[in-house]
Amino acid sequence: MSLARSFSTWRQYRNTAAELNRLSQRELADLGIARSDIPAIARQAVRS
Repeated sequence: MSLARSFSTWRQYRNTAAELNRLSQRELADLGIARSDIPAIARQAVRS
C-alpha cells in the first residue's frame, strides 16, 4: 500500500470515528452501537 493511500485510509478512519463519537449515547443506542464499538465500526467502514 502506498504512503498516500495509507494516509487516506487513516484519515477516513479518523473522520468516521470522530463522527460517531460526536453522537450522543441516545443516538448511538438508537443505531444499536455501543461507544466501545466505534473503533471496530470505523475500521470496517474503511475496508468496505
